[in-house]
Amino acid sequence: MRRLTVTAALAGYDHVRDLATGDVSPQGADLLVLSYPIEEMFERFLRLREWHISEMSLAKYCALRSQGDTSMVGLPVFPLRAFRHSAMYVRGDSPLSNPSQLAGRTVGVPEWAQTAGVYVRGLLTHEYGVAVHDVTWVQAGVNQPGRLEKVRVALPAGVRCSSMPESSLNDLLLAGAIDAVFAAHPPDGTGDGSIRPLLADRRAEEAAYWSRTGIFPIMHLVVVRDDVVADHPWLPLSLYRAFDEAKRRSAARMLDTVVPRFPSPWVADAARDVVAEHGDPWPYGIHPNRPTLEAFLSYSWEQGLLATPLTPDDLFPADTADGYRV
Repeated sequence: MRRLTVTAALAGYDHVRDLATGDVSPQGADLLVLSYPIEEMFERFLRLREWHISEMSLAKYCALRSQGDTSMVGLPVFPLRAFRHSAMYVRGDSPLSNPSQLAGRTVGVPEWAQTAGVYVRGLLTHEYGVAVHDVTWVQAGVNQPGRLEKVRVALPAGVRCSSMPESSLNDLLLAGAIDAVFAAHPPDGTGDGSIRPLLADRRAEEAAYWSRTGIFPIMHLVVVRDDVVADHPWLPLSLYRAFDEAKRRSAARMLDTVVPRFPSPWVADAARDVVAEHGDPWPYGIHPNRPTLEAFLSYSWEQGLLATPLTPDDLFPADTADGYRV
């Protein structure tokens, strides 16, 4: 049988490296891996569907899914995860030192439907006791003006968010027009100390949160165009298994102390410590990620990102979901 050739846009993570090199291939298919800056990748795929498979924002995928858009089929493959206690920024001279102090303040976000922002607002409400309607929100690009929402959202009653595409959050924060910024990428002012992270010991807060909740925030998933899945219904599970094998090989490289593969000391020791406490720290599949996905979907519903409530099982094809529970 002739092998299928499909294009996939993915960022350059070590855990997808073997897919890019061809050392790992999905059964029955060859991947041509493309690489673009993440925001460009999302925008081009959302607007034009230029390739067959794409890394995608979890928030944007869930928003579209809740609106009945089934043009993308999600795989429970999560190439990017990041704790977001470190995604809160204030001016260097700000008196603020804890998110609980943000009630009644003005906070900037690059997009309401940015995955990192959904998690941070969820933390703000559920960990620090500040509801989204207790804050005035401003939407703008982090360091450059012109950024707008990429998907439709309906803010909950009582939530105030104004778009300022002519401004940047970095400049608004330095000018005192807003009190904080929630963003995946740091404002430029962090480089000279004029802007600083809100939490002084983010790592300790993140480690305690992970141990207590079991939540390691998922930022991105992998999606496949629905027309490709319709023509090749075997492809999603084949892709899942290939992504999982590529990740397994990456973990083996990270744990190798005989021939270290990463330009930093004690990487393997740090990785073993994480595995000892949490098992596989970067699992794919539905079941091991259910606490994280449920928390994210709950935050998304509370924040008006979803048109209807969703469960983790709603995000992936019903006829293949059981195959992913590994």
